[in-house]
Amino acid sequence: MIGLSFQAAKRGFFDREKVRRSVDAGTRRVLSRFGAFVRQRAKTSIRKRKGISRPGQPPHSHVGLLRKFILFAYDADRKSVVIGPTLTKDESEAPRLLEHGGDTTLETREGPKRAHYRPRPFMGPAFEQEQQKLPALWKNSVR
Repeated sequence: MIGLSFQAAKRGFFDREKVRRSVDAGTRRVLSRFGAFVRQRAKTSIRKRKGISRPGQPPHSHVGLLRKFILFAYDADRKSVVIGPTLTKDESEAPRLLEHGGDTTLETREGPKRAHYRPRPFMGPAFEQEQQKLPALWKNSVR
């Protein structure tokens, strides 16, 4: 029978805190990369064109603000990533209306006018396309 000291036996077990830190770092790395990929795909789907895109297709960019303000952020508390257009100064409903469609009231020179938007999704399709690649991002993510 070989005698092992308590310290020698303890070194043979997992260091829970070290494993937890490694998993957290891998999660942050993978989800940040995923957020960057979805953001880039959404931005590139919005092309600079004249006129209005067809319903069901990504919107066309006329000024460039929608593309410019698509961002992502890793939330360490929830261990998740948030991806999408940020609110502008006027807290416009435009990104939500473009993605999902809906009704709104527009202020015009002649007074308020009701407007109906048909969906022109850009975030959902980008997420779905990049989600297929997510399992490969997790491979060997814990070091």
